Amino acid sequence: MDNFRNMALPNTSLLLFVLQMFALAWQAWALVDLRMEDTVEVYMDDSAEIPCLYTFTEQPMMVMVQWFVREREGHRVRISFSDLTMQKVDENTTYSDRISVRSNIDGETLTIQDVKLSDEREFFCQVSGLSAGSEEGKTLLKVFDPPEPPVIEGVLSGVSVSGESPTKIASCETREGFPKPNITWYRDHIPIHPTSGLANMVTLLTKESSGLYTVQSELHYKVTKEDKDAYFSCEVSYFVPGAVRTSESKGINITVYYPTTSVEIWKESPEGLIKEGDTVELRCQGDGNPPAPIIFNREQSDVELDSYQGLLLLKEVSRADSGVYECHSLDLDAVNHDEVVDTLQLTVHYLDPAVVVPKDSEVMLKGESLTATCNALSSLETSTVWFKDGIEVGRGHIMQLQDATFDTAGQYDCEVTVPSLPGLLTSGSVHIIVQGAPQMKDAEREIELTEKVGGWVNLSCEVRGYPRPTITWSITGSQSQSWREVVKRETEDQVYSVVMLKVTTNTVAVCNSTNDFGIETKTYSIRSIPFSQTPTARKTSVDNSGVIIVVIIVSILLLAILGSVFYFLYKKGKLPCGRSGKQEITKEKTNKDDIVVEMKAKKTEESVLLKGVNGEQKPPNDQNSTLSS
Repeated sequence: MDNFRNMALPNTSLLLFVLQMFALAWQAWALVDLRMEDTVEVYMDDSAEIPCLYTFTEQPMMVMVQWFVREREGHRVRISFSDLTMQKVDENTTYSDRISVRSNIDGETLTIQDVKLSDEREFFCQVSGLSAGSEEGKTLLKVFDPPEPPVIEGVLSGVSVSGESPTKIASCETREGFPKPNITWYRDHIPIHPTSGLANMVTLLTKESSGLYTVQSELHYKVTKEDKDAYFSCEVSYFVPGAVRTSESKGINITVYYPTTSVEIWKESPEGLIKEGDTVELRCQGDGNPPAPIIFNREQSDVELDSYQGLLLLKEVSRADSGVYECHSLDLDAVNHDEVVDTLQLTVHYLDPAVVVPKDSEVMLKGESLTATCNALSSLETSTVWFKDGIEVGRGHIMQLQDATFDTAGQYDCEVTVPSLPGLLTSGSVHIIVQGAPQMKDAEREIELTEKVGGWVNLSCEVRGYPRPTITWSITGSQSQSWREVVKRETEDQVYSVVMLKVTTNTVAVCNSTNDFGIETKTYSIRSIPFSQTPTARKTSVDNSGVIIVVIIVSILLLAILGSVFYFLYKKGKLPCGRSGKQEITKEKTNKDDIVVEMKAKKTEESVLLKGVNGEQKPPNDQNSTLSS
């Protein structure tokens, strides 16, 4: 039955076609208005809809619609048929299982599922209303598949500017796109156009088995020194339904080799000014790539200095290292092989040892004046500060000492520094000696003292002078063996002496100090007081004895209380008695003898306490009188 139906369908179509042609011949005025889009664009693997809209100027008795597709060989193949009685997708075509037709009052729409690249072809819609007219239209289905993002790679080795023609510097690839993508090259986001002798692109187009395109492009470019900091990138442009889109690669930097055209020398360390003893680092670098070897030398000297990779190390420099230093580039690719050189003036600052005038020491008389100077030879301006005993006493290279006294004497230290270079410092000193007669402390008055006979006193004598004075003591009134010198200290211009004197009578002690310039004395007058026993002392002895008696009485009272406590515990049976440890609680016999003995004992202790200070036994009345006193 199906075979018969399949055979009948072409015959029916043929009959309708003949009827249609006949109707057109007789009714040429009947028209059909058919509208189809020129192109329909769709992504691969999506669904495509191709509308076929038509209207008749005369109402047809029936309408027959047929869909055709153009094969690669050029002939057309029907894929769908519909009329008043049926709507059918043709079998055994490449679209039998992927298309559907939807009818409406305006016409029909052909839907293609899971669009493939092979679906990019012409689709025809043929409408026949018999005597009402016939018409045919077509739509080109375009299929799109965006490519993968571009991948850029630069050449691994550097590119020299000395090349005479463009050299490959990078490649760019984008894969599996449809239709064919295009690649554009950029330098710092500016398009690179093919230019004879400067830039050209080599493109390779590959069609994969899937029908998608892979595009590879190589950029050949004549680099210059300015390209060392440039970034190259590629951009892929491709078609999508209704638009053109682009995708740009990352930027890459190309290693550019170029000769040295200049060098620069500079001081890398230390910062600031250089002083003797510093370690100096000089650095030299050329602008070529790869960096050319560098050599150092002193100006007007062909002796090459020992350096390493553009670094010259000068250890513990001195003023002799001052001068002009040169660095040279040994770049064989330099233009015309001209020597490239740069120079640096190196100055090593110094500060010589301080020179002090007067030198070492100076002797002056009391009341005189002196001018001392301290300075040092330096490559920079210096500053001087004077100190005595660690205390600042002056500023400036010159120090004035006027109206000298013994306090003027001593060591003066000067420090010479360079304010602009703190690391430079030197120092010197001068020792000042002031000559004069002895000058004794408190010599202007006679010192009077009062002391008991038999007591000891310390007498001191302090003298300054230069030459150092000699001290002698003169004691009158006391015995010669009753005093001795216990302290004696001497410095360059000072003597300190202390004597210990036992007073036996009124005494006069004189301290005599002498040197080459004079004599100075100091006098002590000591009035003696005879020793005697005073009432006050006796009262003190009695008072002390009274304190002892009170302590003894308190102790006896404490013992009596303690005895009473033990006796009470014994009567209550709380304390064991005898070897058996038993005691009758009701036995409370009183023993008079015990009481008598206790009273006697107490009386004996009290009698001991009534003894006098001199150990004599006194009657009670005497004791009371003594305590009251």
